[in-house]
Amino acid sequence: MAGILGIGLIFVMVFGGYLLAGGQLPIILHSLPHEMMIIGGAAVGSFVIANDFATIRHTIKDLAKVFKGPHWKTSDYRDLLCLLSELIRLAKQNQIDLEAHIEAPSQSSIFQRYPRILADKEAINLMCDTLRSASMNYDDPRQVEEILEKRMDANLHRAMHSSHALQTMADGLPALGIVAAVLGVIKTMGSIDQPPQVLGKLIGGALVGTFLGVFLAYGLVGPFAARVKAAVEEDDHFYQLIREVLVANLHKHPTNICIEVGRQATPGPMRASFTDLEEAIRESRKAAA
Repeated sequence: MAGILGIGLIFVMVFGGYLLAGGQLPIILHSLPHEMMIIGGAAVGSFVIANDFATIRHTIKDLAKVFKGPHWKTSDYRDLLCLLSELIRLAKQNQIDLEAHIEAPSQSSIFQRYPRILADKEAINLMCDTLRSASMNYDDPRQVEEILEKRMDANLHRAMHSSHALQTMADGLPALGIVAAVLGVIKTMGSIDQPPQVLGKLIGGALVGTFLGVFLAYGLVGPFAARVKAAVEEDDHFYQLIREVLVANLHKHPTNICIEVGRQATPGPMRASFTDLEEAIRESRKAAA
């Protein structure tokens, strides 16, 4: 919703101010299709050259974050802590029973109660791999912690590809606008024998290219890249929380301490109160029984 509001505000303020100042919109509208073809087509072509198909698909998918925001919501953080509480408690009671759940999470009665988390392969793999490591009786839990940190850094770096690709496109758009403007000037010079009224429109059309390149870069594509980056960084807190809780478990802390570590590690706006989380955990135990 905020993304749509922001886009609307940009267009209203820019073009509304232009019209109030006495600008003539038909000149822009007449040149817009051709200039957009040059600038937009070149930008998309450069984007395809600079990125592989996996990054292109990832970027198109991540554009939804501009309007929807981060994937993980407040309820997901609470559900995650309830899920981890059940898994850690089971691991301390009966490691063999736990193995049945972490080896086939899609068939696990525990995981199935949290479908949004179960649908995220990275979150599930992170939990299952770490719990499996704990069952191997690592002498030094810091070794597992270091592996997790490297793994999550690599995942975050990969998740940032789309925002980097969009930012690269935004950086190139002003220059592509100049390319379109130069082509417009060349077209104008070919009509140098025309009267001033005709030349004025041709020059105005050429300048639309410069305007469009800068407008798209700083008004749309650049902010899109920043929003995608912010959403990816917010979602990364979800995986960081998994790491914090499971590392606390590797250090042999009681279950309630591990979960409290996770609650404290939850970003402020998403953090459940101690009482609410205790109630949610009790409800999850009742559901399991």
